[in-house]
Amino acid sequence: MIFDPRYFFVVGPFMLLALAASFYVKSAFRQWSKYGIRRGMNGAQIAAEVIRAAGIQGVRIERASGFLSDHYDPRERVVRLSPQVHDSTSIAACAVAAHEVGHAIQHQHRYAPLALRNAAVPTASIGSSFGVGAMLLGLVFSAKPLIAIGIILFCAVVLFQLITLPVEFDASRRAKAILLDGGFVNEEEAVGVRRVLNAAALTYVAAALTSIATLVYYLGFLRSDD
Repeated sequence: MIFDPRYFFVVGPFMLLALAASFYVKSAFRQWSKYGIRRGMNGAQIAAEVIRAAGIQGVRIERASGFLSDHYDPRERVVRLSPQVHDSTSIAACAVAAHEVGHAIQHQHRYAPLALRNAAVPTASIGSSFGVGAMLLGLVFSAKPLIAIGIILFCAVVLFQLITLPVEFDASRRAKAILLDGGFVNEEEAVGVRRVLNAAALTYVAAALTSIATLVYYLGFLRSDD
């Protein structure tokens, strides 16, 4: 099964897309990291100003570790920014910082898809940890019930990634609007913001498509007599 050509035919193209998307977002970030915003604010300052402009209370900003490890933690209400974003005055850093604050704004406004995604995290974690393993064991031992169990578990991963799409798209939409309407960037700088955030969005699309293709591949074994 390791070298099953069907796997590379069904899932392979989307894995390549995911790799390309990852390369693209890093390339876009590097490109727009070369240009600073005219206001000279770093990512942490941009995040703080956007939080103030949105009228959000109780959200902290912290410096995280790791390359592009930026995220919003809804449990602790913390926007964590990687060193490349927290300390940089670049257009790319501005875009990423505003995007993460976009999630804090979603949380403040009780944006339904975000609440749904947060609720789905435990189930998706279980599905990610045990779903593929169960499907693989089912193939090894030709046990369709085990494959079916793995598929059910893995469906949680697919659902989580599908829910993630509107959450991420909406956060980017909010970031673009706030940065431009609030005067944090001008029209020229907004071009870079859009390119960085659009590149990041592609990674989520590629991940969702890869998971769907993986699910389709294993569903084929339930219909097969092999």
